[in-house]
Amino acid sequence: MGHFKKRGRQVDLNIYNVDLHIHTVLSPCTEIADMTPRAIVRVALERGLDMIAVCDHNSARNTAATRRAAADSGLVVIAGIEIASSEEVHFVGLFPSDEEAATAQEEVYGHLLGENDEDVFGCQAVVNENDEVEDLDQRLLISATTLSAEKVVKLIHDCNGLAVASHVDRHSYGIFSQLGFIPGSLELDALEISRRTDSDTMLKKYRQCTDYTLITSSDAHFLEDVGKAYTIVRMAERSFKELGKALAGQEGRGILELRSIAQEV
Repeated sequence: MGHFKKRGRQVDLNIYNVDLHIHTVLSPCTEIADMTPRAIVRVALERGLDMIAVCDHNSARNTAATRRAAADSGLVVIAGIEIASSEEVHFVGLFPSDEEAATAQEEVYGHLLGENDEDVFGCQAVVNENDEVEDLDQRLLISATTLSAEKVVKLIHDCNGLAVASHVDRHSYGIFSQLGFIPGSLELDALEISRRTDSDTMLKKYRQCTDYTLITSSDAHFLEDVGKAYTIVRMAERSFKELGKALAGQEGRGILELRSIAQEV
């Protein structure tokens, strides 16, 4: 435990394990029988996570159910969306509330093209906190939107969210693979690396990484992957506001360590 003095009073800072990129059965590329709210919460707790973020492809329709499934468990669930830009760069948007995530979602929905083909892409299930299917989203959630990277980041911030470039080390859907660099106009709050690499490697390979906060997340599409990559953060409490301070390195909050289990070959 650490301490931070603010305006004459001492604030206790604690250490938390956070996995800020987990998919549910709403993402068609997940395991439909496994990635339900109750199952995700159970595994997250078993693996010692204190905070997770639900970030389905281009939608936030399962965030509220996952938060309700975690009620009274001690696990904090952040509402998120993984938005695919027109350049096929993936960005995680993390939001203070389900309502603000839903506002971003509606804008994203207006920039999606096509309908989902379950036989090709998989099922997109909207579920409740009891893991019961309530709807099947027919939009082509797996596709890129018509929003540019700049507009995606602006949309996230307009909805009071935090913008994180997803799995920047990947050879597909990462900002370096798709754009080659990070445009100066993108006001990113962090860069996410996957468990396939480490921060030292990224800092050597891409000098721009030194200008940003680095985190790691599991990007779990299967239960076995939940918590296989997580970030250790110092915050006063498990909340969206404190998370924002940690990503910005404000008032003694910050990122302490990136931990991951290397991908099995």
